[in-house]
Amino acid sequence: MTGDRLLAEELAQDTFVKAWRSLAAFDTTRRLSSWIFRIAHNTAIDALRRTKPPAESLDAPPGTPGAPPEPAGPVEPDPLERAALARAIEDAMAHLRPEYRAAIALRYDQDLPFDEIAQIIGVPEATARSHVHRGRKELSRLLREEGWTPDRQPRSR
Repeated sequence: MTGDRLLAEELAQDTFVKAWRSLAAFDTTRRLSSWIFRIAHNTAIDALRRTKPPAESLDAPPGTPGAPPEPAGPVEPDPLERAALARAIEDAMAHLRPEYRAAIALRYDQDLPFDEIAQIIGVPEATARSHVHRGRKELSRLLREEGWTPDRQPRSR
């Protein structure tokens, strides 16, 4: 959700500290993993609200800090293409609304069912489904803007 490994590690530590301090409030009829995911989700959302995304300069030369990302290059061999697609997806995920990003990550990274996603992010199941659907739609739009077509190959600009 954060796009920053160091921040994610710090938030993971915060999550477990919060879980330890709130252990008495844990409902033993529920799944421990869902409870911890819920704490992690709220911790990440709080951190994302406190930070602003970095500004991108339209005048900066490509490849310099603050410059917009370079367009995807020509079709590459499979391992490189996968790595490029992974970076593109990671960048696109960073631009999603936090609730969509969380729902997508829980659904596809953690392979959770919609009822658990709903419980973790604190919304009805239908809303969790909607967040995943809208998040996927927005991801598709962002990837297309970066030159990725549905066949998962970058098109040349």
